[in-house]
Amino acid sequence: MKGIFLYLFFCCSGSFIIKASAQNNNTLFLSKMTDHEEAMKPYAYDIVNGRETADRVQADSIFTRMLVNALKEPHSFSYPFDSLQTISRLYAPDNSFRIFTWQLMYDETSFRRHGAIQINTEDGSLKLFPLIDKTAVMDDIQNAVTDNREWVGAIYYRIIETGFQGKKFYTLLGYDENSFRSTKKRIEVLTFDQHQKPVFGGAFFSFSKDSVPKPVQARFSIEYKKDGNGSIKYDDELGIIIYDHLISENNQPAQKYTYIPDGDYEGFKWENGKWVHIDKVFNFKLEDGQAPVVKPVTEGKLDTPPRRKNRNR
Repeated sequence: MKGIFLYLFFCCSGSFIIKASAQNNNTLFLSKMTDHEEAMKPYAYDIVNGRETADRVQADSIFTRMLVNALKEPHSFSYPFDSLQTISRLYAPDNSFRIFTWQLMYDETSFRRHGAIQINTEDGSLKLFPLIDKTAVMDDIQNAVTDNREWVGAIYYRIIETGFQGKKFYTLLGYDENSFRSTKKRIEVLTFDQHQKPVFGGAFFSFSKDSVPKPVQARFSIEYKKDGNGSIKYDDELGIIIYDHLISENNQPAQKYTYIPDGDYEGFKWENGKWVHIDKVFNFKLEDGQAPVVKPVTEGKLDTPPRRKNRNR
């Protein structure tokens, strides 16, 4: 009988030690990551709010190095960096990766986006793809298919996961401040190739059902007056991307900075591996102040990471 008690004692003690060790590891991990985040916060703030261009550029450079160092911590993928409010931090719906994006303004006519994709690895090691903004040197953005080193820069605010023939597709909704006169919002599809490297764009935006069909596009965007409040949103219940139909407020259709919403809505619905254009999402115009859907969707709010089980660090 004494032997049985000793056996149970050592089993319980061993279990307690393992749990205590896991808790200590988790506490140490959170402490390290919190220290990283606190050190990064002032630089993340100054990227957007620095008074002089030199201040913003310096903050961007320092922040980028600090972020990479923080992400090198094992299992950093699970740490949300919630307090970095000037940095977009989006987790994929399936938790397979996340995207950081932010914007650096040189002056009122020159903006540059920066970012990175972090892959969720099984062993917690860092797998990171830097996003290099090449928007300024691209001739045909609507039809460009690029990798992470020739990225069409945007600040992402939503990731939509879809599938077709056993493959996953991640549709990104993002915005681009563009200039002091106009803003752009963009829809593009992110996939991963056979080497698990990111690919942006592809033959995904179809206008085959339009009265006057247009060629398939690699991505889709709208451009509108700076304070025009044009929107691109995803309605989860309808499964439709909805965006404002825009018109020139002073009949200058060649000048995108004159465009404003007119109360109509267009959209895209995922069908057979493509986003198929819908000319009129609603067959009526809305009165001022009416919401386009029963439950208004959110644009610009950064996603939070999905719930995850606690892991030993």
